[in-house]
Amino acid sequence: MSQITQHIKMEKSKKTTEPYSNISYGTEPTRYIKFMRVFFLKQIFDFFSLNLKIMRIVIGGHS
Repeated sequence: MSQITQHIKMEKSKKTTEPYSNISYGTEPTRYIKFMRVFFLKQIFDFFSLNLKIMRIVIGGHS
């Protein structure tokens, strides 16, 4: 009898999303993606690579 009760409680506790709501369109990022968003060395690399791209555009426009 307790297994049936546990099953009913589990069914009630499941999270569901409403169709066509904002949350139903987004995907949950993976643990790796979440880690890379806060990984300091990757942020430094991305910062300098973006700066180099900008500098190439600026230098190309002045020549």
